[in-house]
Amino acid sequence: MDLRERISAGLKEAMREKDAIRLSTLRLINAAIKDQDIAARGEGRADGVDEAAVLAILGKMVKQRHESARAYEEGGRLELADKERAEIGIIEQFLPRQLSEAEIGAAIAAAIAETGATGLRDMGRVMAALKARHMGQMDFGAAGPIVKARLG
Repeated sequence: MDLRERISAGLKEAMREKDAIRLSTLRLINAAIKDQDIAARGEGRADGVDEAAVLAILGKMVKQRHESARAYEEGGRLELADKERAEIGIIEQFLPRQLSEAEIGAAIAAAIAETGATGLRDMGRVMAALKARHMGQMDFGAAGPIVKARLG
């Protein structure tokens, strides 16, 4: 079952169970995917966005919610921060398993070897290789400094 089918099945299940938070979160996911599909059709891709783009959308949604939860906590709005964390949990159910620190290190080493990177000017190629292979499995904001340290 591909990712879109899993999201659609989750949406139907949330409707049957009358799970309001899960239902609203899955509807937001569907809306974000449809927005990207419309943009892709405008660029000539009739079938919309691919699985990697859907993973990128989900990753971006998780990142946005982490930032919102932190802002709500700083503002003393703990109930809204809890709602954001609940949405993160729902979105993460559709993302692949996150890599451990050791696995991230190994993935970075493999990407450096694969691209033949020798210095900081090659960092973009290494990050592109990581994103192509591990989208949704690692935090690229955290991986960037590790890549920079290994290349620098």
